[in-house]
Amino acid sequence: MSFAAHIKKELAGIQATACCQLAELSALFKMNGTISLTSSGPVLSFDTENAAIARRVLMLLKQNFPDVKTSILARKKKNLKKNNTYVVKVISYALEVADELQVMPSEEGDFSIFETLLSKQCCPRAYLRGAFLAGGSVNNPETSSYHFELTTTDSEHALTLQLILNDLDLNARVLARKKGHICYIKESEKIGDFMRAVGAVGSVLNFEDMRIIRDIRNSDNRLNNCEIANETKTLTAADGQVEDIEFIRRKKGADFLNDKLAYVAELRLEFPEDNLAELAEIATERGHALTKSGMNHRMRSIKKIAAELRGEIT
Repeated sequence: MSFAAHIKKELAGIQATACCQLAELSALFKMNGTISLTSSGPVLSFDTENAAIARRVLMLLKQNFPDVKTSILARKKKNLKKNNTYVVKVISYALEVADELQVMPSEEGDFSIFETLLSKQCCPRAYLRGAFLAGGSVNNPETSSYHFELTTTDSEHALTLQLILNDLDLNARVLARKKGHICYIKESEKIGDFMRAVGAVGSVLNFEDMRIIRDIRNSDNRLNNCEIANETKTLTAADGQVEDIEFIRRKKGADFLNDKLAYVAELRLEFPEDNLAELAEIATERGHALTKSGMNHRMRSIKKIAAELRGEIT
């Protein structure tokens, strides 16, 4: 089961108040519902591949519209690798249900839902819960980048979702795609805030655990990469210093350098892989008090001498 499926499983079992049930139903049908004309009249349908979500839609319909005739149908797909599709249908009073849930387009547009279905403070969160159940996804934080999205075919509805999300300070953005529009969030903290807002308490704790583990792992990797880079830099510099010392000796002999420079030159040749701080510590232990800065100054003097002998400095 995917990470998003775990979240949806938890959300499908949440108990909601009557007003929040209507808000959730509205989002479910707005995201993934259709109205069709049949020989017996209009039918409002909701399609999903998730059996738990189909059962929730049917339950919410029966609780809020007890006199409405409903049905649920499971369709087997021809491709055996694909999941079954579950279709929940409102067979009687379909237009009245669609009107009350504000699924049908209106002159006021989607924003009219704020004055009716989302007038209470709790209902926007329920609406987002329904939107996620019908068309939401979240990447597994252990295996990929942080990404949350709600997918809808309606550009106006995408903007509505963005507005609701950003009212909760979730920094959502909208992007057009070939098959519709997505409202997405990239920040891991905001994704956790969304799950908390819609009631996925267990999932958000799991998400935070995985996020912390991933952040620690990434931090360790950055530190390791930094250490490797520093080590590589140290070895490259040390190789250049050894090369300069050996060049000076070939050109002018071992006694060409003064005593101070000759001492650090011998030390470098003895410890070709140590950094300057380590060389300074060794020199101090041997009775030649030297700091890292002093060691660096002498190595720079040796480098300058080698450059002059090579004709690089005139």
